[in-house]
Amino acid sequence: MRNINLKYSLYLLAGISLLSFYAFVKFQKIEPLDFIKVLKLLPKVVSIDLLIIVVFSSYLWHWKIFHSWLVPFPNLSGTWKGFIQTTWVDPVTNERPSSIPAILTIKQSFLKISCVMRTAEMTSRSIIADFVLDKDNQVKKLSYTYDSNPIATVKERSPQHLGTMIFDIIEKPKQKINGEYWTGRKTTGHIEMTFWKKEILEYYPKELGAHPVSELRGDNKTK
Repeated sequence: MRNINLKYSLYLLAGISLLSFYAFVKFQKIEPLDFIKVLKLLPKVVSIDLLIIVVFSSYLWHWKIFHSWLVPFPNLSGTWKGFIQTTWVDPVTNERPSSIPAILTIKQSFLKISCVMRTAEMTSRSIIADFVLDKDNQVKKLSYTYDSNPIATVKERSPQHLGTMIFDIIEKPKQKINGEYWTGRKTTGHIEMTFWKKEILEYYPKELGAHPVSELRGDNKTK
């Protein structure tokens, strides 16, 4: 993840360092020509810089005031809900299933992002995840590789598998992520999600609906 705009971060840190240095000189009434005393201030200035870096990367990075010019990636933390449209053809009906309701929970810090997608039949967890950003070419994507684990009652027709997801990130007028996936089972599909809530759910809400294949066959009793 390219976590920060390097040019602006260096300018900002240099400005903070100069202000800190100036404040120490004034507070301690040090003469500018007293080189030894001035030199002794450097560890204090560095300590303040490190403290600001820790506070920023822990708490302040997600403030909107820092985005676009200092922090290049959006804050996607929370729970998203939407639908999966698979290209898989059900061998029983010889048709593609209808849209599959799903949620995506994203846990994001300044240095790391993880994604968990859930439907009534499966849970998939990201193995690696990162942003793909190119402001000049108007590219703003979230990409991750995942391990998908279906529930035991459907594993015969839907085995565990690996896959890759790429989302386009849309922030205005409403937060959305639309993307496509492909898997080791040679299936593909399209997913559309909208931001739902800041709470990161640890389960698939039953009220969002059953998986259409399980509903058709009656082989999935969701808890």
